[in-house]
Amino acid sequence: TGSGPFPGIIDLYGTGGGLPEYRACLLANHGFAVLALAFYSYEDLPKEMKEFHLEYFEEAVNYMLQHTQVKGPGIGLLGHSKGGDLCISMASFLKGITATALINGSVANVGAVLRYKDITIPPLGISVNRVKVSESGIADIIDALNNPLEGPDQKSFIPLEKAECCFLFIVGQDDHNWKSEFFAIEGSKRLQAHGKEKPEIVCYPGAGHYIEPPFFPMCAASMHLLFGKPVMWGGEPKAHSEAQIDAWQQIQAFFRKHLTSKPSGTSSKL
Repeated sequence: TGSGPFPGIIDLYGTGGGLPEYRACLLANHGFAVLALAFYSYEDLPKEMKEFHLEYFEEAVNYMLQHTQVKGPGIGLLGHSKGGDLCISMASFLKGITATALINGSVANVGAVLRYKDITIPPLGISVNRVKVSESGIADIIDALNNPLEGPDQKSFIPLEKAECCFLFIVGQDDHNWKSEFFAIEGSKRLQAHGKEKPEIVCYPGAGHYIEPPFFPMCAASMHLLFGKPVMWGGEPKAHSEAQIDAWQQIQAFFRKHLTSKPSGTSSKL
């Protein structure tokens, strides 16, 4: 409500590509200025996830920071799945990020090379022989990714200790896409080892990978564009649905706290 300016957020989805705008629209209804950002498989963007250049994302950040409807001095980032590790990379290397919220994100770079100026972060290794396929032909890929704490895969761990923002990790403990809780804990350890503020981690037992806004149906399995076959995403319907309601409140509260300079304790009509 009101004429603004509003706290600004860039919203990224995952490996599905394209431009999902529904979450951005819903957040805009709650008093945020939101840019839903496509990063591949949309209009003139690359058709495949091969490599991403952070300069593209930097343009979006600068656009938001200069927008008359966006209340500064910094903006927020919201990312799900692959969008989560892109948000961590943005927060680690780009200026002007105040708050970063991840929904089942990864602290390692996954699926594509990431480049920024003279920096290159390789994707985390994958071992296909650790994928289990059920009789129905749906794959469980929970163990497919290598451990980013070991060997050459450590190069994929995003240096999130460089970030100057606060972090919120939303974690579905029944995520079968990857080990979201492990990623959140390791991200927290790394931040604290470098003297940074401990991130907020909110875990939901029985919630799967696709924690969407409230009342969206749970997506138990669907096509995974990187794997080229249907995979299970995890989640128990009741627990997952309840997690979606609570996570939505947690995300908004996190951004209000860090992107608006309102004194705590003031009630908001939104």
